[in-house]
Parts: sequence; structure tokens; C-alpha cells
Amino acid sequence: MLNQSALLDKTLDKTFQALADPARRAMVTRLARGPASVGELAQPLAMSLSAVMQHLAVLEGSGLVRSEKIGRVRTCRIEAAALSEAEQWINLRRSEWEHRLDRLGDYLETVKQEGERHAVDKK
Repeated sequence: MLNQSALLDKTLDKTFQALADPARRAMVTRLARGPASVGELAQPLAMSLSAVMQHLAVLEGSGLVRSEKIGRVRTCRIEAAALSEAEQWINLRRSEWEHRLDRLGDYLETVKQEGERHAVDKK
């Protein structure tokens, strides 16, 4: 049985894999403004409707997008929760790196001050 961390990793893998393609990122960007039909999503892209549907399948498989068909129109919506999980993961990494860079900055400042003291002592 997968633990919670492994499950989150698997979900994040699917999210980042889905966002790795520029066409899918364009679709997510468009859907961030509100729901859109498949035709509306396909319009600015230089690809067949079949290719658009394949990209949408990847987005749906990752949980980033949901769609429903009413009559002959399939409408897609963004799933904010999936994006929120990715954002939280990125923010945690950013926080870790900022902390490390702050420590490096402190260390470099200490080295600089010691170097300046050493130069004064030599005079």
C-alpha cells in the first residue's frame, strides 16, 4: 500500500508531466480564465482536433482539468486543487532554497569581514 508521501509524489509526477508540454500549458492558461469548449481550446493551437483531445486526456488524467459533455459540446474546467498541490510543493522547495541562500549569504559576509580584519591586521 502506498503511503501518503508516495501518493502525493505520484500525483505531482502526473501534474508536472502534464504541464511539461507547451500546448497543455496554453490550455491550462486559457482555462484559468474560465470554462471553455474543446473548440475554443483548439482554436489558437496549430494542431488537429484529435491532437487537442489527446492533450486534454493527459490533463484530465493528471487531475488538472475536468470536462463534461452537454449535447454536442464538451466543456472543460480547471481543477484548482491539483494546481494548488503543485504550488505548495514548489513553495516548499523555494522556502528551502531561500533559507540555504540566506545561510550562504551570512557565511560570505563572515568571510568578507574576516578578510577585511586580516588585511587591517597586516598593515
